[in-house]
Amino acid sequence: MGTPALAAHILERLVAASGANFRMVGVVTRPDQPRGRGLGTEPSAVGALAAKYQIPTLKPVRIRTPEFLSELKAFAPDLLVVAAYGRILPASILDAARIAPMNVHASLLPRHRGAAPIEGAILAGDAETGITIMRIVERMDAGPMYLQRSISIESSDTQGTLKEKLAALGADAMLEAIDLAARGALVETTQDETIATYTAPVEKKDAVIDWTASAVQIERMSRAYDPWPVARTRLGGDEVLIWRAAVAVEDAFINEPPGTIVSVKPSPVVQCGTGRLTLLEVQAAGRKRISAADFLRGKRVEAGARFGT
Repeated sequence: MGTPALAAHILERLVAASGANFRMVGVVTRPDQPRGRGLGTEPSAVGALAAKYQIPTLKPVRIRTPEFLSELKAFAPDLLVVAAYGRILPASILDAARIAPMNVHASLLPRHRGAAPIEGAILAGDAETGITIMRIVERMDAGPMYLQRSISIESSDTQGTLKEKLAALGADAMLEAIDLAARGALVETTQDETIATYTAPVEKKDAVIDWTASAVQIERMSRAYDPWPVARTRLGGDEVLIWRAAVAVEDAFINEPPGTIVSVKPSPVVQCGTGRLTLLEVQAAGRKRISAADFLRGKRVEAGARFGT
């Protein structure tokens, strides 16, 4: 059960490994969605992959119906493997798995429960993140854990690069968990509720830069929201997307209003609430991504101009 590219990567690895101690009997994904200018419907990444391998697929509009539950039970599943499906699963569906409903969560639980664990880890400045394979319960990401695998978060990592790394790690971890299930060797570890943290679904408005924040936090935003929704601000009424940035000074005395461009060469440096940020790569609406220096030169923007206005 899954929907986006991360889940599709895991599905492809499961398909490649099936036949030894398990076999794929079916896929559940979100319904096809209108996409493109013609608004023709297209399947999810998981739906497209399931079609490629001719795996029986369910695409329910609603999952809390007797009809869907009957179709799911017809697969007679031993395991439900869930990866970014996008819906809270009721007990009736979880109970359809003879052994367990297992979820691939892209964080080291109980840290960063919820819809945006990858963005959350970058925004929090975590040194590491990882994958947790857990049994699904009706509380968000609160079920007992089967295993965890961790990786370091590099200073250059974005949401996009971490998703690729965690998709590969998640597939490895899930295959390991399935092997344990096949041998009757799954062991559950209860999560520590006292250290649980939560993330909310990311919206476009979350990516609007507040220049009174620290340079460190805004730099993290540029990575956490790449490739979507992309950190953004305004300059002279026009929206500007901030793709890459670097902390110039982490803790500087504020002698200019936040958002002020304090220098433009060799790359523009912007005063933040705390510290200063060097802009490296930006994009104007409808244009290509270019160096921030070229962008300001083309706009004839000089020191003293302010972002966010």
